[in-house]
Amino acid sequence: MTTEKKSVQVIAEIGCNHKGEMSIAKELIRVAAHVCKADIAKFQKRHNRELLSPEQFNAPHPVPENSYGDTYGAHREFLEFDKDQHQELLEECKINGIKYSTSVWDLTSAKEIAPLNPPLLKIPSATNQHYELQNYLCENFGGEIHVSTGMSTGKEIADLIKFYSERGRAEDLVVYSCTSGYPVAFEDICLLEIRNLMEKYGAQVKGIGFSGHHLGIAADVAALAVGRAMEAEGKGKFTHIERHFTLDRTWKGTDHAASLEPDGLRRLCRDLKNVDMALGYKSTEILPVEQVQRDKLKWVDRERTFA
Repeated sequence: MTTEKKSVQVIAEIGCNHKGEMSIAKELIRVAAHVCKADIAKFQKRHNRELLSPEQFNAPHPVPENSYGDTYGAHREFLEFDKDQHQELLEECKINGIKYSTSVWDLTSAKEIAPLNPPLLKIPSATNQHYELQNYLCENFGGEIHVSTGMSTGKEIADLIKFYSERGRAEDLVVYSCTSGYPVAFEDICLLEIRNLMEKYGAQVKGIGFSGHHLGIAADVAALAVGRAMEAEGKGKFTHIERHFTLDRTWKGTDHAASLEPDGLRRLCRDLKNVDMALGYKSTEILPVEQVQRDKLKWVDRERTFA
């Protein structure tokens, strides 16, 4: 007996591509929802003085042409929305029929965002070993917890899964295959890491996802195929694909170059839906669409019998 296949959720990772402007953030939500047909609009929340040392905060941005401030800390602060603004973004998502989410990078951000009760929160690759942060979410947030595994060793990933299992939250955990780079070359995407995660942990967690920072959309469709093949082997569920999203890849900022513009995200959502329908076995030896052609075209030797 087979169970109905649940559609893979597409996350439009807006992140900080709003350039610090609420009007752009809301436009990104509307476009992701209505033009692209994505399922989730995701932002980022940082408390920069908690994340950065004074030296890091006051240092120049490593790529000055991408900076929105005189220092790296000032740049990050310029792009930051406060908790009331995130509440406003959540409401905008509701109006437009798309789920709201955000990555929380630190404990203060988690404490500010968890009370908004979004359906899911994300731990970025950079802080997936920050267990005080994740323990707070385990104890104080009832939604799904999504974690990326870029820049992580096998032992760090194993420890991560164990952490959630011990707290009874693995059933709410979605773990992403990810290569951290902006953008990532095709040879570094390593799609078969999806297979590794599903073989090792698919039965323990709610889902496995793919977070891509590459160019184009071909690799995402291949990621879907890898994930669905593992599902067919009973290795858990492949549930989410996440891509950075912007209105203009030429805008100033770190993530725009590795992001999809509206038509790219629209085509990605379309192609994933269509390919997902194609990933299956025949329900019968001769499908109804084939029977019409068989009756018309197929040569059958009716004189020949087999013992």
